[in-house]
Amino acid sequence: MRMHNADENCGIAQAATVLGDWWNVLVLREIARGHVRFDALAAEIGLSRKVLTERLGRLVASGVLRRGLYQRRPVRYEYLLTDSGAALVPVLVAMQDWGDRWVLGDGGLTATADPDGAEHARVHTLVGSRVPGDLQLPGADGPVVPPEAAATVLFTYPGTGIDWGTIPGAAGCTLENRLFGDAWPEFRRAGVAVRGISTQLAYEQEEFARAEKVPHPLLSDADHRFAAALRLPTFSGAGRLRHKRLILVVDAERTVRHALFPVVDIPHAVRESLRLATGIARTV
Repeated sequence: MRMHNADENCGIAQAATVLGDWWNVLVLREIARGHVRFDALAAEIGLSRKVLTERLGRLVASGVLRRGLYQRRPVRYEYLLTDSGAALVPVLVAMQDWGDRWVLGDGGLTATADPDGAEHARVHTLVGSRVPGDLQLPGADGPVVPPEAAATVLFTYPGTGIDWGTIPGAAGCTLENRLFGDAWPEFRRAGVAVRGISTQLAYEQEEFARAEKVPHPLLSDADHRFAAALRLPTFSGAGRLRHKRLILVVDAERTVRHALFPVVDIPHAVRESLRLATGIARTV
């Protein structure tokens, strides 16, 4: 790509030379989702093997991806994000957020979703898919790779201790954690794990958990790896991208068995997640 001299010192222009075209962006999107092997990438994107090989080569050469050997006979590689590539994950999530709001949506700022909208459809296609096994989320007691039980309830929430003003669907995060906390003995008796996830920093969540005596772990997705891996809906509020409220029920094989979204009635959603997760745990 030929660049104007003025672009040599422009970070946007330099980033554009790495991202190149929409195929490169989609390749990075799929690798962030855990599709790191060639055949999986080709199947997800629908790209010819020749073009995909070219795109992967460019991204490796630019330092965004690295190749890792996973099979010797025949030789097979997987493509993993470098530190440079991982730093692009928030950019991918921001692009998705922009597209959801301004291209697929009406431009309104909301923490919920239209039941007939693209975000609703995307979340519910998660049923049957798997949470990447190498996905680690920081918590007060160190990194956690969900799930850790026969059934795990993963609930995302915008953030605690924040005045959300008039943003529809954002309020209620403290209530949600309290309700899950109240139901914690029932979840434990059923053999179900519960994990709350937000984009707040781990120390912020730790302070909240200590003040509220939250019994279930709170995990931080401040680097947006979880949001990118599952293409979760977000919104921009209080200075950062935030998860919209949803609940996933995951089995021991990391397969998403149920998705609750949008969550409008929080008490009902907590009870329903307990019912669904208990049903999974009983079959193990």
